[in-house]
Amino acid sequence: MAAPKPDPSPDLLAAAQGGDRRAIAKLLSLAETTGSAASKSGATDSDLMARVYQAAGSAHVVGVTGPPGAGKSSLVNALVKELRRQDLTVGVIAIDPSSPFSGGAILGDRVRMGDHGGDNGVFIRSLATQGAMGGLARPALDSVDVLDACGFQVVMIETVGVGQDEVDVAAAAHTVIVASPPGLGDGVQAMKAGILEIADIHVVTKADRADADQTAADLAGAQDLGLTGRQGRGDGATGWRVPVIATSANTGNGVADLAQAVRDHGAHLAASGEDKTRRRRIALMRLESAALDHMRREFKRLAPEMADLIDDLAARRADPRTAARLLMEKALTPR
Repeated sequence: MAAPKPDPSPDLLAAAQGGDRRAIAKLLSLAETTGSAASKSGATDSDLMARVYQAAGSAHVVGVTGPPGAGKSSLVNALVKELRRQDLTVGVIAIDPSSPFSGGAILGDRVRMGDHGGDNGVFIRSLATQGAMGGLARPALDSVDVLDACGFQVVMIETVGVGQDEVDVAAAAHTVIVASPPGLGDGVQAMKAGILEIADIHVVTKADRADADQTAADLAGAQDLGLTGRQGRGDGATGWRVPVIATSANTGNGVADLAQAVRDHGAHLAASGEDKTRRRRIALMRLESAALDHMRREFKRLAPEMADLIDDLAARRADPRTAARLLMEKALTPR
C-alpha cells in the first residue's frame, strides 16, 4: 500500500508569503471555495484558511464603490500606479459580474488593469458576484485575507456596480472611497442614495469633463449639510471631514491627492483609535457571514426532510416563523 502523500498546506502558505505568485493564486482559489455550500474541500483546507486569517490583519483595506459606469476600474488602476510610485505593495480584489454560462467572473477588471501584469508588487484577482447582493462576492474577504497575509500593504476591494442601499463594502473596509461620475443630475436625488453616506472619501471621476465641477460642488454642498459621509454615524468617523477629490484617470490629475487622502485617513484611524472600531465591525460581519454559510450548508443537508414542512406551509397548516424555528432546531441538533 502506497504511503499517504504529505500535506502540502503548510508549505503553500509559506511559499505564498515568500512571494511565490503561483502559491498566492492557489490560496486565492481555496479562498473562493473553502466553506462554500458547494465546497468539497476537507478540514485541511479549512485549517489552512484559518491560518491565513490569523496571519492577516496588517494591510490597510480600501473599498472602492459607486454606480455602474462611474469609472471605478480606471480609478483603481490609476490609484494602484500612484501607490506603487510610493513603494507600497498593492493587492486588488475586483468583483466582476458573473458569466451567465460558466458562473465565473467576466474578468473585465483584469483586462482593464493589464498595465500591472509584470509588477511583482501588485496582485490582481477577479471574483464573480455569484449572485451576491451588496456589491461583494461571498469569498471576497477571505481573498483579502490571503493578500494581507502575503504582505501586501494596501488591499483594495473594487465592487461591481451597486445601487441604493447595497453598501456591504462599508462593513468590509477600513477606508471607503465612493466614486461618482459627472452628471449625477438632481443633487437631491443623488443625496438620497445610501451609497453616498458610507464614504470616507468622495471622488468625482472623469474630472476632465465639463460637468465634473458641478458634481464636485453638489457633493461638497451635501457634505456641508452633513448629508454624505460617516460623520456622526457612530462607526468610526468622528473628527474626519470627508474630502471631495476630483480625479481623471486619463490625465492623472487628482490621483496623487487621492492616494494622500487614503494614507491620511488610515493615519487618522490609527491616531484616534477608531481603527479598533472598524476592525470589530469587520469581525462582526465575518462572524455573521460564516454563521450564515454554515446554516446554508445545514439546510442543504436537511433538504430531504423539508418536503413535509414545505407542504404544510403551502397548505397553510403552518406559518413561516414556526416552520423556520423547527428547521433551525433540526439544523442545530447534533448529528
